[in-house]
Amino acid sequence: MRHLLVILNFLLMLSVFSPLFTYAVGEELLNTDAVLSSQYGESKDDQDNKKTVTTGDLTEKNTVIETKPGRVNDGDIKKRITGIFSEIEGLGKVSVSVREGVVSLEGETPNEKKALQAVNLANRVSDVVTVADSINRTLDVQDNVTPMIADLKQRARGLIKALPLLFVAILAFGVVTWFGVWLSRRNSLWQSITPNLFVAELLSQTVKVIFIVLGLILGLSLMGAEAIIGTLLGGAGVIGLAVGFAVKDTIENYISSLMLSVRQPFRARDYVNIDGQEGLVVRLTSRATILMTLDGNQLRIPNSKVFKGTILNYTKNPERRFTFELGVDANDDPIAAIKVGLDAINTLEFVLETPKATAVISQVGDSNIVLDFRVWVNQAEADFLIARSIAIREAKHALENHGFSLPEPIYRLRFNDDVEESIKQLNFIVNTGFQPNPSDGQSTMGVTSNTTPAAVNKAAAERDKSVNTYHDKLEKVEAKARAKQILDGVDAEDMLDAQPNSNLMEKLEEEIKENTGDKDLLSQNSLQE
Repeated sequence: MRHLLVILNFLLMLSVFSPLFTYAVGEELLNTDAVLSSQYGESKDDQDNKKTVTTGDLTEKNTVIETKPGRVNDGDIKKRITGIFSEIEGLGKVSVSVREGVVSLEGETPNEKKALQAVNLANRVSDVVTVADSINRTLDVQDNVTPMIADLKQRARGLIKALPLLFVAILAFGVVTWFGVWLSRRNSLWQSITPNLFVAELLSQTVKVIFIVLGLILGLSLMGAEAIIGTLLGGAGVIGLAVGFAVKDTIENYISSLMLSVRQPFRARDYVNIDGQEGLVVRLTSRATILMTLDGNQLRIPNSKVFKGTILNYTKNPERRFTFELGVDANDDPIAAIKVGLDAINTLEFVLETPKATAVISQVGDSNIVLDFRVWVNQAEADFLIARSIAIREAKHALENHGFSLPEPIYRLRFNDDVEESIKQLNFIVNTGFQPNPSDGQSTMGVTSNTTPAAVNKAAAERDKSVNTYHDKLEKVEAKARAKQILDGVDAEDMLDAQPNSNLMEKLEEEIKENTGDKDLLSQNSLQE
């Protein structure tokens, strides 16, 4: 994977620079052609005449026809063209006739290629106005196969001749490539350049690919195939762009891995929250960040999401604060309740003295006053969740033992005047058993009609309150007795032990030491942001 991405990066660079290289090579080839033409006596006009346009049976030259013909007559043109055709295989049966500079070609050629060759050669002769193509393409098997076999034999002889040079080119390519591979394996050299193992490996692989490409260019240059280099570079650039778009997600993930390995936002064994996913860091690979959740499960998050996400590192600062709320009766003094709760919390071993535990009144409701307790612990010495649970228990018990009640919520319903008066009358009848009689002002229960509903309701409320208080005390006594029975024989220190889970940490160490084949990009030697 790492090799593929290095090659893709190289191909992308080629896509930028290859057009310039191809242009330079093309200009060089054109200049070479011009030099050769000048050596063989061809003028610039003659070279321009090579460009022809075929229309029907006539092949016209892009030249200006003179008003008065020159001294060269049609016979000279015919003689020149006939002499050229006699020296070229496959054109010996083509007959030539010239009239007023117009060349007519007749006869036979074995195929279309030879016919076009004859037309082009005729067009290149000076003073030719146009060429009429009347050549018959015989497509004879023997005439076509025999030249091809001869050409193959000639190419084979040329290949045999070039074998020593080919061997030297292959040897040069092999030596340069071997040196690049050897240099890329000098880990101490790359690690001295950068302490980051991932960057060092990426640098070594890049150097190896560069040497391989240099060896290829050297080999092609020795073979005289410089023109192929431009074509290869251009094709490599296009392929690099296409493959880059196809695997853009993979490349994004790989670049994110590179950035994370450089920045080192966390270390192994750190407890982190990455976009809502919490766990202990196991390792950082080239594809994903591996966490172990508090349930002991393995969680893999793609590095692209980790790099773009929000990272909350709880281990970066070992001191961590937890909060919880407890409500006391609205009639109780909240300051006294705060003192009782904090005194109980500060007796716990895992609670830090600095920063000290505090509590505030968060809100006052209809039925209770809510107290917000804030306690600091050292995560390296105490399990955060267990410590919070123990602190809540101790604060609750301390408040109850000092007579503070933790009331349930009370909801008040308000009605309009008619409904409220009707409810009061109904409550009066239910509580007294007396229904007022306007005629005698007496009740069957011995309650006079002068007794008002408000007085009766107040008496009933006081009675209900005393009954509820009795029931609450009875329930507390029963709850304590039940708890004592359940905890009988249980060591209190075990119940209040807030030490980190040793089994989870042992499993984490096993995961870290396990060899999965993926190199861990987290390093204690690298700087952490």
